[in-house]
Amino acid sequence: MTPMMMTKEDFKGLGAPDLVYVRPVKASDLMADAAEMQDLEIDPEQSLYAVHSADGERLAVMVDRDTAFAAAVAHELAPVSVH
Repeated sequence: MTPMMMTKEDFKGLGAPDLVYVRPVKASDLMADAAEMQDLEIDPEQSLYAVHSADGERLAVMVDRDTAFAAAVAHELAPVSVH
């Protein structure tokens, strides 16, 4: 069986436009990606919660899971957990 390649648009189409996923991420991983986070006083080992669109684009990062879900719902999105 040949593996199928999917584009970001393909993934987005699978989840419906309002579906987002919330997953834990270490602060140190985000700090490496974002220069503006270098000045924040965050423990690099702290878990934060990233909200991603169905195609994987990071939309937001919140301090806790409940806030991440609440922010998604406030923007009329349907959040699901990813472990």
